[in-house]
Amino acid sequence: MVFVLIDARHSPQKIDLEFLDQLRTWQVPFCLVFTKSDKENQRMVSKNVKAFLEAMKKTWQFLPQHFVSSAVKKTGKEKILSFIEETNNSLENTAG
Repeated sequence: MVFVLIDARHSPQKIDLEFLDQLRTWQVPFCLVFTKSDKENQRMVSKNVKAFLEAMKKTWQFLPQHFVSSAVKKTGKEKILSFIEETNNSLENTAG
């Protein structure tokens, strides 16, 4: 699982969307982590995250798991760690 870091302060960037398309071609599972949410007001962060997901919907049937985070405020950390734990447990049960 690759965690793709996307700066939440910006609208969707072509290079980010192209990278996600390449991950799909390579069949690499990924989730999105929108970073730096503390550097912008929450309305703008929400708008940018929504715009990014809407841009993905143009070519993706299913959207990946995504998180909004801030290293400074520690937001999103617990959800991300919980997701990693759940994913690991799921894989262990599948392999077991």
